[in-house]
Amino acid sequence: MASRIAAAAKGIRFASHAHGSHSANPWLAERIAIKEHAGPAAETWRKISLYVAVPAIIASSANAYNLYAKHQAHLEHERHEGHEKVKYPYMRLRSKAFPWGDDSLFFNPDVNF
Repeated sequence: MASRIAAAAKGIRFASHAHGSHSANPWLAERIAIKEHAGPAAETWRKISLYVAVPAIIASSANAYNLYAKHQAHLEHERHEGHEKVKYPYMRLRSKAFPWGDDSLFFNPDVNF
């Protein structure tokens, strides 16, 4: 027991393997082989993430912002042009009033009429 405590104090784990004795423990040899195999694959995915995914996200964000800016400019143009909103008889039919008022919960006076 004292030797285990002394080994733990030195930073050596109990029942750990000695370096270089991987052939004696097949499970440990398999784990090391998996780790060596995963290294290049992990590096490949890191490169894909950095050099493909990040630029794709930046390009998609720029495209979304441009579409948003064009849409806002179009809405502003329509606001100034002064389209008359036609209230058709089949729109906003209510058999009874909502408990919170005349409009629905998602009513937007700038868009809906």
